[in-house]
Amino acid sequence: MLISLYIKDYALIENINIDFQKGLNIITGETGAGKSILIDAMGLLLGERASTEVVRKGAAKSIVEGIFNIEGNEKVLAMLDENEIEAQPGMIVRREISLKGANRCFVNDTPVPLNFIKEIGNLLVDLHGQHEHQSLLRTETHIEMVDDFADIEDALTEFTEESSKLNALQKELKELKNRESLLKEKKNLFEFQIKEIDEVNPVEGEDDRLEQELTILENSEKLLELSTEIYNGLYDKENSIYDCMVDIKNKISELSKIDSSLTGKNDECGSVVATINDLSEFIRSYRDKVELDPEKVEEVRERLGAVNMIKKKYGPNLINVIKHREKIGKEFDLAENFSIRIKELEAEVDKSRVECGNIAYGLSKIRREISSSIKTEIQKALVYLGISDAEFEVKISNQSTESDAENYIIVDGKKYKYNSRGFDEVEFFVSTNIGEDPKSLVKVASGGEVSRIMLALKSILAKNDKLPLIIFDEIDTGVSGRIAQKVGKSLKNLAEFHQVISITHLPQIAAFADNHYLVMKNNVGERAITSITKLNDEERVREIAKLMSGEKVTEASLEGARELVKTGK
Repeated sequence: MLISLYIKDYALIENINIDFQKGLNIITGETGAGKSILIDAMGLLLGERASTEVVRKGAAKSIVEGIFNIEGNEKVLAMLDENEIEAQPGMIVRREISLKGANRCFVNDTPVPLNFIKEIGNLLVDLHGQHEHQSLLRTETHIEMVDDFADIEDALTEFTEESSKLNALQKELKELKNRESLLKEKKNLFEFQIKEIDEVNPVEGEDDRLEQELTILENSEKLLELSTEIYNGLYDKENSIYDCMVDIKNKISELSKIDSSLTGKNDECGSVVATINDLSEFIRSYRDKVELDPEKVEEVRERLGAVNMIKKKYGPNLINVIKHREKIGKEFDLAENFSIRIKELEAEVDKSRVECGNIAYGLSKIRREISSSIKTEIQKALVYLGISDAEFEVKISNQSTESDAENYIIVDGKKYKYNSRGFDEVEFFVSTNIGEDPKSLVKVASGGEVSRIMLALKSILAKNDKLPLIIFDEIDTGVSGRIAQKVGKSLKNLAEFHQVISITHLPQIAAFADNHYLVMKNNVGERAITSITKLNDEERVREIAKLMSGEKVTEASLEGARELVKTGK
């Protein structure tokens, strides 16, 4: 839903800020007042191209800003999340057109490319008039409309899941076949490397342990000499530290018998003697374990040399060596069993292609069954809306593919191209004149007719359609009298499910408004300025009376306007 629209220095608009409401929002005004300028400005927010010619004379740039309520719009919220744009209930979309040629786009004050504005606009607004954002003029939306009418969301989800699986399998198979020759070339290299690493068979952390062990072995003589000297000094030689401390302890013990204040020191000496004894035992045990083994030294040197060699070739550390061995092991196994794996994948792909084909066929069957109902309902709605000789068709086609194609699904034993919704291509065809064959809606319908065709479609799909805002610019083209009232009633019904904004010249349509806005052009000094005002009930009656009788409003026209407004409620 569009909460507000702010436009500054755009064409005849100097500065306006419009708050829109739920329901049917009608915009009226004299020809040339600037109603279409509002729609053009709205088109900028939806990613349509802009020219510096729109910048108001005397201004440096034009600004168009819309605030949209996006609560519950999961697709828009997902787009914001994917692009790391902070979401907020009122999403601000701003477009700036500068005379210097700069064209800047922002969403929630975050700069974004024009294409992003266009993508997000397609999820917010359906704009009908002479604009790119008419969803009916994008054939890819036709299948979406049919699916909404058919209510086949569960089957579509099933196809999406299976086709995603198929896409992944086909990609893996293609990559595997592309790698086949390369892997075969590298097979001998992998075999050599595996043999070289496996001969060493390194263990993580082994290099650090070997270096420490070699350092000890190479210094064993020094270790033995020093540990023996320490042990002798602590305990074994005459007048060792242990003997001296025992003598000192005995003498302090004698002193403490005379002076009890030394008793504590006697205990401390005992602790020191015990510590020296423990240290002596540790050193003796360490000395006894020291080996003088030249063969062991050479053995560790050789092992460390082998480990360091494979580190240098496949490292820089043993973790890298071990990971490299795992990787080339898998590659070697794959090269050894390439044909087996390809056959396995091909079988999985074929199975998924058939499964996708079965689901796609089911979807297509539902679409073909429902298309006749859509045709009947839309033709009724078009007659109701004043296109009495209209013929409407939903054409569903499928494209078979070549025998050597890689991406396809299988339906009834045949290969077909597919998309995210199955293997159907759906396009609406229409004829609005008697005696003419239906042709592509994209090519033959005029602006007003497209708007009424869309109104007919939306009237049928209203509850399922996911676009929150629909804008009609030329829906009253070629419409008058009784048909205009029906158009107004259809717009009113549509507004129960969507926010609708419609520009009209007809009082019969304006009478159905929930909110009525008047666009005026005034001369201020030597400049023309367009403004817009929301009308209260009394002003609304007067505006409808002007649409009925012209500039001169009579009591009769006012009374007629009041009657129209009552009819439109």
